[in-house]
Amino acid sequence: MHRLLTLLALVLLAQPVLAQDDVADSRLDALFEDLAEADEPGWKRIEEAIWEEWSETGSPALDYLLTRGREALSAGDDVAAIEHFTALIENAPDFPEGYNARATAYFDAELYGPALSDIARTLTLEPRHFGALSGLGLILEETGNKQRALEAFRAARAIHPHRPDLREAVERLEAELQGSAI
Repeated sequence: MHRLLTLLALVLLAQPVLAQDDVADSRLDALFEDLAEADEPGWKRIEEAIWEEWSETGSPALDYLLTRGREALSAGDDVAAIEHFTALIENAPDFPEGYNARATAYFDAELYGPALSDIARTLTLEPRHFGALSGLGLILEETGNKQRALEAFRAARAIHPHRPDLREAVERLEAELQGSAI
């Protein structure tokens, strides 16, 4: 009986979180619609709002791990960043931004295999993650797979058509690949 009550309590406590996730998904859906239709100066504000949504952990402890990991990454301490992001992922395995952030730290440490694994998990959890797709493109280009890098950058650009770096990557790779086909 005690076990049943505990299970029931967990289910009831999870309901507000599930509802909150639905609200966050609705906000993200609206932001992505706005991003697709944004005018040139307005896209940056929408992008920032998307990153804010992606960064919402729902927990002060998880926020702390995300912040510490980002601070370590900014300071060039890839090892500490990976440790913080790993702790975040262990405590929130369904939080896409934890994987994306750790993928960035792995990329900076030139650990492309683990970075690709985390990018795959990010995209499984949030298929519209243009940052993860861009990171995938960078790794593929860095490792010489320019055709697949182009595909990744095109996919990111389809979601986020306004970022100049994505446009430039697509144009650069298209020119390189067209030139190599001659």
